[in-house]
Amino acid sequence: MTDSAVMAGLDPATLADVLRLAGSPGFDRVQDQIRRTGGCSNPIHLQGSTVIRDRASGRVLHSYSTDSEPGSRLRVACGNRRASRCPACAWTYAGDTYHLIRAGLVGDPAKGTPDTVRDHPRVFATLTAPSFGPVHNRPGNRPCRCGVRHAEDARELGTPLDPDTYDYAGSVLWNNHASELWRYFTIYLRREIAKRAGLTQKEAYATSRVAFGKVAEYQKRGAVHFHAVIRFDGPDGPDSPPPAWATLDLLTNAIKAAAARVAFDVDPAGDQPARTLRWGTQLDVQRIGAFGHGEEITEQAVASYVAKYATKAAETTGTVDRRVGNKEALVLLDVPEHARRLIEACLDLHALYPDRKLRDWAHMLGFRGHFSTKSRRYSTTLGALRQTRADYRAQQQREALGLPDTDDEEATTLTLAHWTYAGHGHTPGESWLAASIRRDIQLNRETAREEVLYLLADEKGTVNHGLRAAKPVPDP
Repeated sequence: MTDSAVMAGLDPATLADVLRLAGSPGFDRVQDQIRRTGGCSNPIHLQGSTVIRDRASGRVLHSYSTDSEPGSRLRVACGNRRASRCPACAWTYAGDTYHLIRAGLVGDPAKGTPDTVRDHPRVFATLTAPSFGPVHNRPGNRPCRCGVRHAEDARELGTPLDPDTYDYAGSVLWNNHASELWRYFTIYLRREIAKRAGLTQKEAYATSRVAFGKVAEYQKRGAVHFHAVIRFDGPDGPDSPPPAWATLDLLTNAIKAAAARVAFDVDPAGDQPARTLRWGTQLDVQRIGAFGHGEEITEQAVASYVAKYATKAAETTGTVDRRVGNKEALVLLDVPEHARRLIEACLDLHALYPDRKLRDWAHMLGFRGHFSTKSRRYSTTLGALRQTRADYRAQQQREALGLPDTDDEEATTLTLAHWTYAGHGHTPGESWLAASIRRDIQLNRETAREEVLYLLADEKGTVNHGLRAAKPVPDP
């Protein structure tokens, strides 16, 4: 804890607080609380108590109060999905998203999705925004339009070749309406499926369903695009096989036709002309293959890719991860020029389109939708996954305390609890400790996962897992 090599690089205030924390009488319990949150960066502080009594006799079986805790507070994880806010809770959220998406691809009876869903036609589709002006990019083996071969980490990637002619207003308005474009896409997709099957929409609906799980991702230019798993099911959802006409080729062609049909009109306002918003021409639809069969896009890769971007937002483009009140704040926040112009466009357009809440979502470059969504029957829900984890931990706690099993608890015990909010966050020393704990936990998890994947691959006679992350969509 106090080794000089470990402490190297800490500022004096943080170092002093780390030493104070290490010497405090409640340090072990503080460390235990932080570890229980997974190293949460901004834990919620609670004060209160809980008492478990025998329902028949009234005898106290267990009691707990924060009065015995350091500072009379209990820390619980904040649960924020954004990696920029809390890497620890984002790691948990990404894990839940991974299992949600994977369950809809390979099936998981424990999560309510049969194994037979793996035989259903499914694709990984990427729908992008149109061009708002040429930007610096890396077009394969060719140099950028500016004549330079940019490095992968070049700061100018995604920025306009000519900022003065770039359609900043069009970009943020497109982001702002992206959720509507997706909604119209799902409507047209069902129509195109019925058309290609030679059926009415009612007939197609009576014999098939379309399920999806999607995630939004920002390109470097600041435009949102969607990655979606789209799957054919039978009339009862994943529990029934799709009809014979519901082929992979039909689904692929229907997706392309539906995306081309989508058009959303935005009325003129002030100095802004009328616009018709559409999907971009960079539409990619790829078949999802099973594990280990050499397919370009595998189930594992898709689930990992969606989970990765479920925890990210517009801050990957250089903007900030919280609301911006005015343009002056952008200077203080040192926001890069391209992201700054996009935010300024949101603030300028707010008065022209007040119902679109562009000022509230300026830090998101206009986008106001959910980052990860799914259709009802795609697979399990994030809420169900969280509840399963909570039930497991509660069962562990009951066993440790010698309390009745879950099946008997409602009939034999009564729990009385009272909790109040008492603040949030860490001191500088606690923040350093939380970051260290988070890194240790993540390293242990990644090591365990790699060992499992190695064993699975070794059983197949190869160390090549066949996993590949989907390629990011280049900026046009």
